[in-house]
Amino acid sequence: MTIAIGDRLPSAKLIKTTEIGNEPVDTADYFKGRRIALFSVPGAFTPTCSAKHLPGFVDKADAIKAKGVDEVACTAVNDAFVMKAWGAANDVAGKVTMLADGNGDFVKALGLEMDGTGFGLGHRGKRFSMVVNDGIVEQLNVEAPGEFNVSSAEYLLEQL
Repeated sequence: MTIAIGDRLPSAKLIKTTEIGNEPVDTADYFKGRRIALFSVPGAFTPTCSAKHLPGFVDKADAIKAKGVDEVACTAVNDAFVMKAWGAANDVAGKVTMLADGNGDFVKALGLEMDGTGFGLGHRGKRFSMVVNDGIVEQLNVEAPGEFNVSSAEYLLEQL
């Protein structure tokens, strides 16, 4: 079953990358009592993700937070070391939190897994954005395969 607006996020383990190391987080605790804009990319360092998706959220993070969002976070089915390097390469510090879903457990639990084996990518997460308010999905924007429209920072900002 795919997550929908009004649903509670499933419990899953992610790894938050920080300046001093990696920090395991449980989604139930991480999203509790806060309003978070979360977006997912198929893969760190991939073309659209690196040229448009992450940079858009870095550029719009302050505007998104000004609309009552406590944190902007990015997730991908990549390990924490790749997510940290990708974040550093894009100057995300203080703007976007990087959350590694190394085994894809979170996107599987959301029902938003993507089969990229035909492109040599393995199983990844679909491209999406959402606003989560105290663990409940408030907004959800899932891209059609190969598209980049409704999951952008600009589109999400218009919804706030």
